Amino acid sequence: RSSVASRLRADRLVPRTPNQPDLCVTNRPQQRQNPERACLHRAARVILVGAPGVGKGTQSERLLQRFPQLSSISSGDLLRHNVKQRTPLGIKVESTMKAGLLVPDDLILRLINNELNQRGWLYSSHPAGNVMTLASCAAETQSFSNDADMAAFISHPAHARGGYGSPSEDPSASFLLDGFPRTATQAERLDETIPINMVVSLKTPLAVIMERISGRWVHEASGRVYNTTFNPPKVAGVDDVTGEPLVRRADDSEEVYRQRWKKFEETSEPLLEHYARKGVLWEVSGMSSDEITPKLMREFERRFAE
Repeated sequence: RSSVASRLRADRLVPRTPNQPDLCVTNRPQQRQNPERACLHRAARVILVGAPGVGKGTQSERLLQRFPQLSSISSGDLLRHNVKQRTPLGIKVESTMKAGLLVPDDLILRLINNELNQRGWLYSSHPAGNVMTLASCAAETQSFSNDADMAAFISHPAHARGGYGSPSEDPSASFLLDGFPRTATQAERLDETIPINMVVSLKTPLAVIMERISGRWVHEASGRVYNTTFNPPKVAGVDDVTGEPLVRRADDSEEVYRQRWKKFEETSEPLLEHYARKGVLWEVSGMSSDEITPKLMREFERRFAE
């Protein structure tokens, strides 16, 4: 999590709208000379699903590098934004998030819908000036005087009751959605406004992930992650940049990880079945991220770039 997560995070709250210059104009010399980049011809609305440690962050980063029109949106970052701004809403959910519990689905859906609407990627059924952005969401919650008002907002936020129309099919309105949905029920709710058109199920054997995690060391201050097998520090146990000691995460123990794996398997099966029925599920397996990446790139290009 870490350096990969921090690089993704910088992109997640930066609007990339169809009104900005086209990042994939074919007569640009840098585009013609850069075979590492590819242009989307259709909007991609994508979710990556996989067990902890399977490499979702790595694959997300590589997709973002390969396809310049693609953005990443994190439900967790939308919530953390409110917490950081110390809005009444943020204060209310802070303890829930710290405890690792789920924030109400309705709230997350509203924030995702309005983030996409703010970027111009949803055709809204209400006036354009009447959009609940992160800023207006924060301002509105300042007026809440009691728990009942807060509960009403979570279930039915103002400016969202009119609903949304269809999502934009412009290729620049393409995104990877991170952190939501995690259950079939959440996916059904998401379908009502944002039809996902590709769900990638990443598969790596449990034994391989366990070996990967057992060799993981972290520099806490920066989030840099090392692995004694395939990405070791220059000096064992020491961060390459600062020279400070590396530590093991508490949740990287075998016992804790097996519990997380079991929970993931229980919740992901109905989620994947839901998207299989929709005809948008695609599964890919491999022993490493480097084995999975070329398969994923080929399929992504086949669906959205040809």
